[in-house]
Amino acid sequence: MTGGAASADIFAAIAREVAEVLRVTMVQIWRSEPDGTFTVRGAWSERPQPFRAGTNWALDDPASAPFLRATQAGRPATVESLAELSGPVAEIVRASGMRSAAAAPIVVDGAPWGFMGAATDREILPDRVEEHLAEFTELVATAISNTQARLDLAASRARIVAAADAERRRVVRDLHDGAQQRLVHTVITLKLARQALEDVQGDAPALVTEALHHADEATSELRELAHGILPSQLTHGGLRAGVHALASRMPVPVGNEVSVDRLPPAIEATAYFVIAEALTNVAKHSGARRVTVTAWVQDGTLRIRVRDDGVGGARPDGAGLLGLADRLAVLDGRLALESPAGGGTLVAAELPLRD
Repeated sequence: MTGGAASADIFAAIAREVAEVLRVTMVQIWRSEPDGTFTVRGAWSERPQPFRAGTNWALDDPASAPFLRATQAGRPATVESLAELSGPVAEIVRASGMRSAAAAPIVVDGAPWGFMGAATDREILPDRVEEHLAEFTELVATAISNTQARLDLAASRARIVAAADAERRRVVRDLHDGAQQRLVHTVITLKLARQALEDVQGDAPALVTEALHHADEATSELRELAHGILPSQLTHGGLRAGVHALASRMPVPVGNEVSVDRLPPAIEATAYFVIAEALTNVAKHSGARRVTVTAWVQDGTLRIRVRDDGVGGARPDGAGLLGLADRLAVLDGRLALESPAGGGTLVAAELPLRD
């Protein structure tokens, strides 16, 4: 319900229902925009509708002021006589035959979203119109919140799928460009060595040495590739061992305060990747002198903290942190970030443990 033709149709149906229940002439649902303007998301009227869905308005004249003040304060408002107000919006409303109006704010998940406005061609507004309008806006807010949650979930799933596809392509590319090429070279070299032995040529030892070198290189590349997928230290030693391996490659000291035993594989791998991404960000961006990794189990939940003493200012909408939030959400986990400028960064994650 955040945009598009389908949303406009849904909002229009809501506006019509409100108009019929409250016995008013026209209803609009307005969405506040970052630039201070308002966009009509849905509208219905018994008369030609001056505020069509999709149009954007600067509601900055005296006719709009009572409603905007009330919206900002989080309470309904009424204007008993539109004739007393001036400005372009008032003129448009009066030209439609409206005499009085009311509005109620729409608050979604605790934040102002917009407001619902209702106007009538009668001199007196229906009884308790503010109260009833507020009840409708609560229902609209719930519908918007639920729809936004579904959209966020769909976007999260799309990012997970895209990340998995990208990782598969990376693995295929690394195998093709690295280990596979070396193994092909090894096979060719060994065939040449065999031919040299059959022909009793003196360069057979050199060819065998070259083949062994390529085989060793291929083995090392495959080992690095496997570590990029899931490190052996984590697989065999658990989260503390995995963090120890990460710390050994960090340019700054890492305090390893992981105090958990073996965890379910999915939980353990997710926790590892959260810590790995946080440490990568520390190494690349923080300018920190030290970082501490803490993990413990409390009340059936694995709690992870990665704190550094760097410059702070990290953003929660970076691709890496969004990916971590998606990965955590699959296991009903949560990610939080605290990164005031100059105050270091704290990456916190919680993962419920299932039986």
